[in-house]
Amino acid sequence: MQNTVNRRQFLATAGLSALALATQTNLLAETAKKSGLKIGYSGITWGGKDEQAIKDLSSLGYKGIQLRANTFAPYKTRPSELKALLDQYQLKLAMFSSGNVEIDPAKFQSTVDLHVAHASFVKALGGSAFQMTNSLRKGGQAPTTEELKKLASVMNEIGKQTADMGVQATYHNHMNQWGETPEEVDVLVQEMNPKYVRLLLDIAHYKQGGGDPAKAVLQYKDVLHTLHLKDTKSPLPEKPDNPKAYKFVELGQGNVDVPAVFAALDKIKFKGWGVVELDGVPDPNKTPLQCAQINKDYITKTLNFPL
Repeated sequence: MQNTVNRRQFLATAGLSALALATQTNLLAETAKKSGLKIGYSGITWGGKDEQAIKDLSSLGYKGIQLRANTFAPYKTRPSELKALLDQYQLKLAMFSSGNVEIDPAKFQSTVDLHVAHASFVKALGGSAFQMTNSLRKGGQAPTTEELKKLASVMNEIGKQTADMGVQATYHNHMNQWGETPEEVDVLVQEMNPKYVRLLLDIAHYKQGGGDPAKAVLQYKDVLHTLHLKDTKSPLPEKPDNPKAYKFVELGQGNVDVPAVFAALDKIKFKGWGVVELDGVPDPNKTPLQCAQINKDYITKTLNFPL
């Protein structure tokens, strides 16, 4: 008799779980019909082979691409060629990785000039935004509040100059940089002038740094410009004794609650790009194209959200 009761309880629980999943999937499908979220994909996985990334992403039906600063040197005097390639494969420039921001006063002008030049490049490619990061976290040393304020100040000056060009500057939170933890991100956001700098929320870096990405979407809805749709796995099977070890994986393969992020975006009626990003192929037997297909399947089949 006891076994029969337990079996009934199991079946009832399983049925409720399936119903909850189906309900969430249906809600996401309805969300997709009216959402302002546009899905793009970062070319970083291709390791600098940007032309191949453009062709592969177009073949999968992605509508936007994020390119990195490595494209600037070869195309800076002929951006129309890269723009023509994007047009040929029907891809918009969703975001551009502009690189580091320094706070050393001796590097101030060169830092500003670099990002302004990148913004001009972005505009020539038909884009309208770029991201800034920093490599200032040395030896794991956390920044002080004053240091974070200095970083925000330099970013504000960059954003002020690029705003005059019609190109939006964004700050990208990142592990192993200033802005690793939710507390550091919050200091930066509070110091950023929203007229000049807005937030690119990387949901995997934010999760790995100790935050809740879905809550961050709600918290920063007034300054949120773009997201990196990304997943991270931690702890790692090969490093079970290292709680800080992690690696980036395809959506749905890690610890980030991606459906909750999509639900939060719907709640704030977000309009803008969500750029899928995978720094490198997590499995050497896969190709960047295969990874992009896995991410597409997660978005379009698991979440029922069209590209």
